Amino acid sequence: MRLADEIPIVGWREWVGLPDLGVDPIKAKIDSGARTSAIHAFRERVTYEKGAPHVSFMVRPGQRGKAAPIECIAEIRDEREIKSSTGHKQVRYVIETGLSLGGRVWPIELTLADRDPMGFRMLLGRQAIRGRCLIDTSHSYLDGLNYADITSSRASKRKSP
Repeated sequence: MRLADEIPIVGWREWVGLPDLGVDPIKAKIDSGARTSAIHAFRERVTYEKGAPHVSFMVRPGQRGKAAPIECIAEIRDEREIKSSTGHKQVRYVIETGLSLGGRVWPIELTLADRDPMGFRMLLGRQAIRGRCLIDTSHSYLDGLNYADITSSRASKRKSP
């Protein structure tokens, strides 16, 4: 059996979910050049639950700001200095959360960052996909999720009581 038969192939961008955070779906750029995964987060606030540091933050899954922001909370696993693609260093909170892609869910580390000026709200780095996916850089959305289905699902969620 070939490796490609066992490991799902994803495109250079995919719709993914973060079920532990209630964020589903969000468009992510699959970037094997980036070590760590990142999500655009704002209004970060540190709290303590049973003595453990947590961070509450807002995520806006849509690129154009039409969808309502989602409030998330997660335990802080670490604070790390991350170097951006432009060489800028920044200390970021690191959380662990489940990632849903290709019908599978697995835990990943995710840094909270200001990605507002970037083209994608989420960046999926090589640590998150190592041994779990192969990237076909010539295609997008190989997971089979349809943008029209996603946007109509979001619209129906906003209308329901």
